[in-house]
Amino acid sequence: MMGKIPKSGKSFKGCVEYCMLKKDAVILDATGLRTGEVKHTIADFNMQRKMCPGLGQAVGHIALNWSPEDSAKLTDELMVNIAKEYLKKMKISDTQVLMVRHHDTDHDHLHIVYNRVDNEGKTISDANQRWKNVKVSKALTLKYGFHMAEGKDRVNRHRLKGADKVKYQIHDQIKAILPNVKSMDELKKQLAMQGIKMHYKYKGGTQEVQGISFSKGEYQFKGSEIDRSLSYGKINKMISDRMEEKLPQPKSLADELREVLKQSGQQTHYLKQEPKPQYLGQEPKTNYLGVLGIDISDDVDDEAIYGRNRRRQEKARTNTR
Repeated sequence: MMGKIPKSGKSFKGCVEYCMLKKDAVILDATGLRTGEVKHTIADFNMQRKMCPGLGQAVGHIALNWSPEDSAKLTDELMVNIAKEYLKKMKISDTQVLMVRHHDTDHDHLHIVYNRVDNEGKTISDANQRWKNVKVSKALTLKYGFHMAEGKDRVNRHRLKGADKVKYQIHDQIKAILPNVKSMDELKKQLAMQGIKMHYKYKGGTQEVQGISFSKGEYQFKGSEIDRSLSYGKINKMISDRMEEKLPQPKSLADELREVLKQSGQQTHYLKQEPKPQYLGQEPKTNYLGVLGIDISDDVDDEAIYGRNRRRQEKARTNTR
């Protein structure tokens, strides 16, 4: 289940007529309103809004939508109970409310029209409504065991209007651009070319970025409101991780030595398993290149070393006679 919240409106007439006069529309519940005739319902809404004449956008409108997979369990009574629980969690109370069920799509949905001027003449706030809507919708979906959508790819975008349409447009543009940018600044420039502005939220009195939001036209959304993967931290990490993967890995000392020897024209060999024989009078030498798998013993004239040592031994015996 997910709630959709159009922008607050000014005319109860247009909203009520749309909900009540739709083909096969069924009025499920009404609080503080007459529903015998559409004109009476509109008049009742307008009468209460006069208690706060300075509020231009007094029309509250929410559509609760369920997945087709939930149709078998959705009765009129259950939909009304869930709608009332939804309104309570959204802190919409003590006001006129109209609930109308429509059957014009392949999924069940319920329209809620309410007066933002409550029964005491006070204004019902609509601040952060879309953010609260996501949290409340998810909580009720889990509570009642409704179908949980698998992702935004399955959303029928051609049916979206207003804020929801813009939100998905922003989502799709960011997802298309993000894999190819090398920095947050580049992402900002690429989005600007598509008419989307990127805004940073800074920690009070500092230049430390705490959050990010995106806007197009009159609508603005937090990154995490568009999609969980589009928070500032996750976007920044995604770009950073991808750029680190493209950086050349540093060479080891052994690789650098091998490359130097190769460029100087010397041949490299794997270290032989059998040790070289030691000759009389010759001190064993440490082959440091052998540690790296390089054997330079082929450059030594073994016969010359053996002859030199033999002559030294004969000379020593002659001197002792």
